[in-house]
Amino acid sequence: MPTPTPVPTSVPAPTGRLYGVGLGPGDPSLLTVRAVEVIASADVVAYHSARHGRSIARSIAERHLRPGQIEEPLVYPVTTETTDHPGGYRGALEEFYEEAAARLAAHLDAGRVVAVLAEGDPFFYSSYQHMHKRLAHRYPTEVVPGVTSFSAASARLGRPLVEGEETLTILPGTLPEEELTARLAQADSAVVMKLGRTFPAVRGALERSGRLAEARYVERATMAGERTGRVADVDPESVPYFSLAVLPSRVAALPDRPEETARDEAVGEVVGEVVVVGLGPAGPLWLTPEARGALAAAEDVVGYTTYVDRVPVRPGQCRHASDNKVESERAEFALDLARQGRRVAVVSSGDPGVFAMASAVLEVAAEDPYREVPVRVVPGMTAAHAAAARAGAPLGHDYAVVSLSDRLKPWEVIAERLRAAAAADLVLALYNPGSRSRLWQVGKARDVLLEHRAPETPVVMARDVGGPEESVRIVTLGELEPAEVDMRTLLIVGSTQTRVARRGEDGAERIVWTPRRYPEG
Repeated sequence: MPTPTPVPTSVPAPTGRLYGVGLGPGDPSLLTVRAVEVIASADVVAYHSARHGRSIARSIAERHLRPGQIEEPLVYPVTTETTDHPGGYRGALEEFYEEAAARLAAHLDAGRVVAVLAEGDPFFYSSYQHMHKRLAHRYPTEVVPGVTSFSAASARLGRPLVEGEETLTILPGTLPEEELTARLAQADSAVVMKLGRTFPAVRGALERSGRLAEARYVERATMAGERTGRVADVDPESVPYFSLAVLPSRVAALPDRPEETARDEAVGEVVGEVVVVGLGPAGPLWLTPEARGALAAAEDVVGYTTYVDRVPVRPGQCRHASDNKVESERAEFALDLARQGRRVAVVSSGDPGVFAMASAVLEVAAEDPYREVPVRVVPGMTAAHAAAARAGAPLGHDYAVVSLSDRLKPWEVIAERLRAAAAADLVLALYNPGSRSRLWQVGKARDVLLEHRAPETPVVMARDVGGPEESVRIVTLGELEPAEVDMRTLLIVGSTQTRVARRGEDGAERIVWTPRRYPEG
């Protein structure tokens, strides 16, 4: 019996392996052992370069390249946003990345091991990522991490980046200056990458956010031509792309080196400052970036105990809590601290200019001996606006804000203002409606308003908005029950035009709004 002819079987084509290799910040001695192993054993070594052909990545890895390796220079078609490509700068780069990925894929399909060199870390603002996105789902891939440029910068400065509960913010200098300013104001520690032509905007953002004095500059960390110093001292015309700005840890702050303090010694006496900060109605979600920055920069925090407790504890920061009925004494205490050269944050709930500490501080600051003390007010989300947003848009037209507390003004004045606002058909936001010692004002206010408003007028009862016991109800003015109102409640009383509607499939959601148009006549 003849031997059957074997059926030919297909042999799978060899598949190569892709490596993204982090080279570290520039000093070849900072390559990891794994990076050296991969570079030395790869069949193909790819690296990006500009049109002049010189590649910083290749120069870092050069001592580990071996004869016989295939080198694939990936030469950028453009290095600025000036191009005649029909798709513009982004179109030119997208086309380049597609072509580069196709070249590497040809090697991988041939079974070769391909190492793509990446300065710093392959997954941190690296060009390697464009190859990874196009190839990693098709071929076995390993990414070899590298020392980042900001880690090297921190080490060369000799200043820790973060300690304890601090957070680190990494920002590209290409962001708009306004955005940089907001993010730097609220950051604990920060690094701004990609300087070069963006340096003037970055410096401006540091200055506007109040962080310029602490900002440090690092150029070509660990490489030939390394330069460090203060951002404030750097000539904008001298800044290359391979530089960054660092806001080091405030917790682990170190004394300046002698050469860094020389300039400051000529400045003279340290001038303190009082910043009156609005914390918003409740919780960190309601805090503005500017407020976060002011709280982080303060050496002393002064305020009513309940509000001071809402400020995160920071090592080295002094906290001075007091009773809610000593506004003038608290303001004077804060201003005295500032006269001693301290940076002081006086905190208030909501917005400090709305029934809060800003007016108390400014009243004292207008008198001797405090006239020369710098005072700033940092706004916050008001309780009225927070409550209105939870209910819908009851403040969509003209409105008035009135405090029902008679501790600092007679009830007769309050009642007259309520009548005037009601007669003018204004929506009313009522602060401080009641407390354990004031149980009658809400009923009196309701009766005054009913002289001008129908009992069906919508009323928003907003309690502890933003807090764990938040409750927002919509009732009518006639149904308003004083016993259900306390000091943590804010009332919004609608005008004749305020509307209430039900939403959702079952109509369970109720919203209230006041139209922006008012009827004629």
